[in-house]
Amino acid sequence: MNELEIFKKKLIYRSNYRGSKEMDILLSKFVEKHIDQFDEKHLKELDKFLDFEDEVILNYYQHNIVKKDIDKNIISKLFKNYSV
Repeated sequence: MNELEIFKKKLIYRSNYRGSKEMDILLSKFVEKHIDQFDEKHLKELDKFLDFEDEVILNYYQHNIVKKDIDKNIISKLFKNYSV
């Protein structure tokens, strides 16, 4: 298994175990759907996105409230338009 595959597995794990069941479901489904389409640059952007607290991500997703610097990149755009 190469480093990129290991990194993907870590991102999948992080998206599955967030703390709240709602975010576990939302983020894990999003990551599962898109992770194999992402190149290394996008995986790093996803890693940075997953660093945000659940509340920040949820407010961005539901209400378009950005309290912290969520980068306007392909990850945030895909997530904002994602529906389970």
